[in-house]
Amino acid sequence: MEPLPDVVERIEEASVGARPDPARGVAPAPHRRRSGFRLRDWRMGTKLATVLVIPTLAFLVLAGVQTRSLVGTTTTLSDFADQVGIGRQITTVIDRIQQERDRSAGELAALRRAGAGADRDAAVVALRPFQEATDRAMDELRTVAAPLADADAAWRIAYSEALEAYDQVVAIRAAVPAALLASDTILSNYHRSVAALISLLAEPSPGGDRQELTEAVLRYVQLARVKELSSRIRGELYAAARSGRYTSDNQVTLSDLRAQQLTALGAFRVAATDEQIRRYDRTSVDPAFVAAARLEERTLPVGDAKPALPSATLWWAATEQRQALFGQLEGEIVDDAGRRADDASARQLRETLLVAGGIVTVLLVAVLISLLVGRSVARAIRQLRGQALRIAQVELPMTLERLRAVDRPVGAIAVPPAVIKSQDEIGELAEAFVAVHRSAVGVAVEQATMRQNVNAMFVNLARRSQVLVERQLELLDDLEREESDPDQLENLFKLDHLAARMRRNDESLLVLAGTESTRRWNRPVGLGAVLLAASAEIEQYQRIRHESHADLHVVGHAVGDLVHLFAELLENATAFSRPETAVRVVVRADGPGALVEIIDQGLGMGPAALAEANAVLAEPPAADVGASERMGLFVVSHLGARHGVWVQLRPGREGLVTRVRIPAGLLAEASAPDLDPPMPARTLTGEVAVGSRTFGVATAELPVAGRHPAPPQMATAQMAPPGAPSLPVSPLTGRPLGDATECGPTGPPAPAGPPGAVPRHRPAPGRAEHVLAPVAGPAAGGGWFSRQGPTSSVLGVTPAPAPTPVTGGTNARGLPVRVPMAQLAAVSPADRPDRAAVRHEPDPEAVGGMLSRFYGGVRRAETEETTEMYLPQDQGGRRQ
Repeated sequence: MEPLPDVVERIEEASVGARPDPARGVAPAPHRRRSGFRLRDWRMGTKLATVLVIPTLAFLVLAGVQTRSLVGTTTTLSDFADQVGIGRQITTVIDRIQQERDRSAGELAALRRAGAGADRDAAVVALRPFQEATDRAMDELRTVAAPLADADAAWRIAYSEALEAYDQVVAIRAAVPAALLASDTILSNYHRSVAALISLLAEPSPGGDRQELTEAVLRYVQLARVKELSSRIRGELYAAARSGRYTSDNQVTLSDLRAQQLTALGAFRVAATDEQIRRYDRTSVDPAFVAAARLEERTLPVGDAKPALPSATLWWAATEQRQALFGQLEGEIVDDAGRRADDASARQLRETLLVAGGIVTVLLVAVLISLLVGRSVARAIRQLRGQALRIAQVELPMTLERLRAVDRPVGAIAVPPAVIKSQDEIGELAEAFVAVHRSAVGVAVEQATMRQNVNAMFVNLARRSQVLVERQLELLDDLEREESDPDQLENLFKLDHLAARMRRNDESLLVLAGTESTRRWNRPVGLGAVLLAASAEIEQYQRIRHESHADLHVVGHAVGDLVHLFAELLENATAFSRPETAVRVVVRADGPGALVEIIDQGLGMGPAALAEANAVLAEPPAADVGASERMGLFVVSHLGARHGVWVQLRPGREGLVTRVRIPAGLLAEASAPDLDPPMPARTLTGEVAVGSRTFGVATAELPVAGRHPAPPQMATAQMAPPGAPSLPVSPLTGRPLGDATECGPTGPPAPAGPPGAVPRHRPAPGRAEHVLAPVAGPAAGGGWFSRQGPTSSVLGVTPAPAPTPVTGGTNARGLPVRVPMAQLAAVSPADRPDRAAVRHEPDPEAVGGMLSRFYGGVRRAETEETTEMYLPQDQGGRRQ
């Protein structure tokens, strides 16, 4: 089965988005910038809108083209109907011009026949009614044609030509009474005006695919031409009748006009409907029409018979009735064409409106349906997205955070159901996502249960190991009390200190398992004593220098964890700094709390490694393999988070500065001193307790550069006279244990050795319980490993400086007896160092020898056959 931390870490990365792992240096995947030009980066709403808009636009384009065509056709038919609608006015103007022309032809012939004696005023009076009728008809045409100013260009051109031709007719009227111009010249203006009006009458066009409307216009145009030719025949015969002459030229002209009339009549009968042909036939058999036709036939040469001209009055009367019948028939045909045009325009308008309405309706329905479907899809996607984000960012992290706490029982965790109940793909996706969520939670619960079981095993093994270590320490105490050989005693002290460090490793294992330590205290303890106890639990304790600027005390329940925390930090500072340098511990008040700085002159850390370590200290990581590899950093992070202690690493001038801010909640007032007499318990000698500048004790000189430092727990006095045997040095003060100050109240011990030799004494081992041992006897109850804590102690109370170091005398073997709580008593000012420790420059020969041994070890390592290589984490980095 896969290890628990890796599985939980993968679940967290999958749910939260690969959050950075400070312990492993895993950075989150960079977020790719969204681009509006990439289709895959579009939001779902944009995609749905695009799916809706593009077909809608295409439909609107096609519908617009179709609607435009329909509107164009409707407009054309509407204009066509309007143009056909004024056909009645046009035929009226043509009829009035024809009457004026034919009567003017007769008056001209009469004036030329009379010559100089002609009555020109009578001609003017006779023509004036016809001219006024023509002008009135033309004014009416102008009025009805004004709205058609926006008609098509061809019709406007034809209309302007008709007006221009009429203006010439008006201008030529003055030449009729004078009879100065030829008749053909005068009458030709009337002919052009009638021809222009007939062209205007034929100009309306319904457009393509409208053959029936085109034929309707052609019918009344052909009939208008038949009527025009009939009017010209009337004018020719009327002029001949008024002049009294009927020449061969007149006969040729009449024959040509009759031929054209027959052609036009044939064209009309081809274009006309059966009903219209029947109407024409009924009109042609009308008595008035027949009478005019018979008078016209007499003017035709038949065989040897000469043509006979009718009287002018009879001819005008007969032909006027015939022209009226032609006009009536023409009006009916024009009205029929107008109705057809109006019907076609109305049908086209209705069709256009229906099509436009249908397009708008279909578009609205399509848009409405698309909006409903799109809204449903978008709402489902938003709900699914909201649930996914809520699970990924809130529910699953909270569940994992809850399961990460190993001190809580793992119960059933309910997974909310899918927010989408549909049976489509989105609903299936929601169910699949819930299933994945349920599986992830199930795996996390299973792994959390396994982790709790593993942590329970860790706790069990750590407690068992603690019991064995305690028994080992008790056995070492017995052996130390019975041992008189200084060399053997030194070895026992080394074992004693190693056992104390093993116990701290067991406590680190308990922190790894999420369990509190068993070392408890129920009364406030001085912060200086806590730091001194922490320095007593590391290997190179003799390099620690304490500087205190405040008298602060720590609550009893946090003493054990703070000792553990500071011990890890101090060991880290000594392990990664040169052995000839000192590690300073500075204590000062920081507002309501306290600030402790641990300053070393070591290797330092690179910016990346420093940021990574501070991230671990700021947010305690979960227990994994990396935690076991960097146990100290893990322990400090979790102990700090447990008590609200802020720890941060900063680069120093030559090494690293560790800043620890203790909150005000962990500080307390000093407890009242207990005046019970001390008892000979397992405690530390006076010199072990006063290895700090805080308590005014002179520190030992550090080893000379280039030499190997003294073994842990032991340091030899560097200033011994030549030839004198080396004296054991106190673990914290650095002073020889054979000094007179180490003697008890009964006097110095008996010398053991040749005369003049300095007696050798055992160095006292340094452990935290020695520094913080209670003064109360066994009857008082409680102890360092007790769950209820001691009942009486002088912890946290700093008595007045003693004139001489306090010792417990010597035993039967001449060894010094350790006094409980002696480390909390400051020494007299005379025992303080007069000057700072002198830092010796490194010996070149010693450095050269050290480098030779280093490269020799490197070459030996290269020759070894191994498949494993251990590299530092990063350049300039530090490992706990």
